[in-house]
Formats: sequence, structure tokens, C-alpha cells
Amino acid sequence: MLTERIENAYSYNTAMKYLIDKISSVFDVNCEYEGSDLLINGEDNYKLQKAFNVFQAIKKLSTDESVDESGIDYIVGLSLSGELDEFIKNRDEVVFNTFAGRPIKAKTLGQRFYLDSLRKSDLTICAGPAGSGKTFLAVVMAVKAFKNREVSKIIITRPAIEAGEKLGFLPGDMKEKVDPYMRPVFDALNICLGPEMFEKYYEKELIEVSPLAFMRGRNLDDAFVILDEAQNTTSEQMKMFLTRIGINCRVCVCGDFTQVDLPKNIKSGLIDSIEVLSTIDEIDIIRLQNRDIVRNSLVQKIVKAYSDREGVNYESIFE
Repeated sequence: MLTERIENAYSYNTAMKYLIDKISSVFDVNCEYEGSDLLINGEDNYKLQKAFNVFQAIKKLSTDESVDESGIDYIVGLSLSGELDEFIKNRDEVVFNTFAGRPIKAKTLGQRFYLDSLRKSDLTICAGPAGSGKTFLAVVMAVKAFKNREVSKIIITRPAIEAGEKLGFLPGDMKEKVDPYMRPVFDALNICLGPEMFEKYYEKELIEVSPLAFMRGRNLDDAFVILDEAQNTTSEQMKMFLTRIGINCRVCVCGDFTQVDLPKNIKSGLIDSIEVLSTIDEIDIIRLQNRDIVRNSLVQKIVKAYSDREGVNYESIFE
């Protein structure tokens, strides 16, 4: 029998009973307390080391945040796939500090690949489920590039397709109609810049938020451009948008295959762009998965339940 010791296990800021049960069943080990320490016993040294490494990883994470059951499942999954060391390696890297001083980090390995792509690629296409940070992280990197004077403006656009609602029925002029529709983007910009600075840049048109239709005929130069909710573009709209890319322009296209509001007979421009552009080396295509959802852990279960019912295999698009 081989043994590894986890010192002061009671100090872990996590769901310890769930963690012990999970480790025991997945790695075929036995866990028992000796005072405040936890002993992990097993016959297979390889599995024992895997279990020990999971505990150590969760200990590192739980020093500055609570790790819930979905977080435990994520760490165990990374260990099984051999990705845990890669995840832990740069886990503490802060990519941006918000107006309120909150450090922004990649919370999953998928998010880190996404952030790396937004840093270095002229065009990043990202597909992922609700709550995986697609829009927020794109806004963070756009604000960072703007504040570092890498670009002179930020442009954020969305197709004017609504989930069961029509912009035309909203009161006011076009700006007043569009503002509620763009609220998630405004919220992210307010978090990054603070309300006063965001309003200042918005009034000076250094930050532009507008419907996708307004992009036709423009040249997008010296800007960080985000096309959000890209699953609701048609193939023609996507081609129109991508051919607007100008000099010193960095572009992020992001969306969610599972929330397409287009008519059933119209193919999503997001899916089409991934299929058409996947062989171009200069374009990064990022797939965030259910395990990258960092919103309420219940969202992972909701997304999975709907995906299971619909029986659609979107992974084949990336093959």
C-alpha cells in the first residue's frame, strides 16, 4: 500500500466531501483523515500521484477562491486528459485589472487559449456556450489594447436578430432602440473602464457599439472589432463583415451554436465561417466547451440538458 499526505486538508476552501468521494472513485484510492491531514492510500502509484496532484491543484486554486463541485469535476477532467500541468502553469497570470481593481484571469484552459489568441491573432473566431466568457474576455482584451494605444478605437457590433423580440417596437431613435439590446456589452465595458470613462469614450466615438448592418461599406482600420452573437449572422453578412478588416485591425468573432435565432432554413454565418476559413493559418478558431462555463455551475447542467435533448453534434464542425 502506497500513501501520500495532504497537510492541513481542513483549510481547503472547497467541497471537501465531494472532492474525497470523487478522487476515491476516479483514481481507485482510499482517503482518510489523520488529525487535520488527509492520507491518500492506493496500490497503483500512477493513480495515487494523479489523485495527489488533483488535491495539490485544488489547494492552489482554493487559496484565493472557492472551488465548487463543478470546479472539482473540471480539475479531475484535466488530470484525466493530461492537461492539468498546463492549466496550473500560468494560472496566476493577470491579463487585466478592472476599474474597481478586480484582476481578470483565465479561469479555464480554454479561456487561456482564447485570451492568447486575442493577444496575437488578427482574427479570432470563438464558439462556445453561454457563460464561458466569450464576450466579456473579448471586451477585456479590446479595452487593454485600447488603453495600451495598440488601437485607436473599439468597435462592437451585433446582428439585429432578437430572441423573440423586435427592435422596431422599442421607443426612441436608433441609439435608444439599440442601447437595451447592447446592454451585456455596455455592462462589460463599464466593469473594465468604469461608468464615467466609458461614457467619455462613448460620447467621443472612441468606443462604438452598433448593429451589424452599419458595417457595410466601411473600412475598419486601427481598431479592435468584436462581432458578438455571431451565430445570428447569415453567411452573406459574415462575409461582408470579415471583408471590412483594415490596416492594424484586430477582430474577434464570437457566438454560441446552441442559441441561433435565424429561420430554420438559413445557415448560421458562424458555422459557415469556421468551415470555410479553418485552413487559413493566420486565423485562430477557438472552441470553448461546457467545461469552460464559469457562470453559476447550474448553467453547465442546463446547457448539457438542452444539448442532450437536441442531439446536435457541433464538435464535428471543428474536425
